[in-house]
Amino acid sequence: MGFLRRRREPGISVVVPAYGVEAYLPACLDSLLAQTWTAWEAVVVDDGSPDSSGEIADSYAARDPRIRVVHVENGGLGSARNVGAAHAGSELLTFLDSDDVLPPSALATLVGTLVESGSDFVTGSIVRWESDGLHEPPWMRRLHPRALGLRVADRPEILGDVFAWNKVFRRSFWDAADLGWPEGIRYEDQPTTTRAFMSGTFDVVPDIVYHWRIRDDGSSITQQRSSLRDLTDRWETKRMSYAAVRAGRDATVESVFVDRVLAGDLWRYFLEIPGASDEWWALLRDGVREFWGEHSLVHSGLPPVHRLCGWLVEQGRRADAAALMTWAAALTGPAPQTTDAAGRHLDVPREVLELSGVDAAALALRDFEIR
Repeated sequence: MGFLRRRREPGISVVVPAYGVEAYLPACLDSLLAQTWTAWEAVVVDDGSPDSSGEIADSYAARDPRIRVVHVENGGLGSARNVGAAHAGSELLTFLDSDDVLPPSALATLVGTLVESGSDFVTGSIVRWESDGLHEPPWMRRLHPRALGLRVADRPEILGDVFAWNKVFRRSFWDAADLGWPEGIRYEDQPTTTRAFMSGTFDVVPDIVYHWRIRDDGSSITQQRSSLRDLTDRWETKRMSYAAVRAGRDATVESVFVDRVLAGDLWRYFLEIPGASDEWWALLRDGVREFWGEHSLVHSGLPPVHRLCGWLVEQGRRADAAALMTWAAALTGPAPQTTDAAGRHLDVPREVLELSGVDAAALALRDFEIR
């Protein structure tokens, strides 16, 4: 009687940059040890961490030969990821932030999909790990219905999946596309993931493959949006990403990227307007005008109240934008709806239009849609 030959398991290198994460690194590395896909190696990059992160990583390496530690001077997240990738020796490559964890089947799901498809990389959905539990962002769920062998033109909105760590890449593709992480800048994920989507074939799976820890101690860079450095870096990484999309010369992909992806996180910055410095406000206004000055954010995929705020920013109307965002921040649910004289529903409540000094007939009914 014959027998079934066991299919070879491709190896995967997991790059884990570590800086100031002594409270989180054990859980991160434990989640690797618990993976059902066992053909992995981990390259932990101690990025000059001032705490005991390096020592913790060394202790795990002493316990499991699949874990290696590289100690370097501090160079930032992008640099640490690049160092780790340079030391990675497997045919597949992925990245894991040291304050997050992988569910046990994450690598098996992602690697198994690539084995099935032969694509250049694969991406899965994620959950935010918050103080009250795990939550899958609705937009991530929407972006990740299962599909294999896609090109970006097949699903342009996937460009909104900007995360470094919910993907597995073939190393041959990573090198051929000359991929790497920008260094010395925040939000380095988006330029690289955008270039990957624009360059290769990819698979999408709906499975939860990553638990993204949301810190509530203010230490996350995503909790520092009111700083000039944060906004400067955000605009620069948007420029880099937009350049990659324009190089693809696909008008439909570019339109979706500008209106739905590039604009997608602006509302978080709009909420900072009421307490912002003059310099920060000027930087916000100039960036909005740079990317949407001719097209206008009123045509974007932002929620209606934030489209209105974007229009006010474009017009340089700081006081009105601040009043609008103060009103929005006080809401405990969706913005209330109202109707016009003809009984048509307005996406933007009339009280908001009045608050912002916008003529409903001249602007809102034309640009903010009637439902």
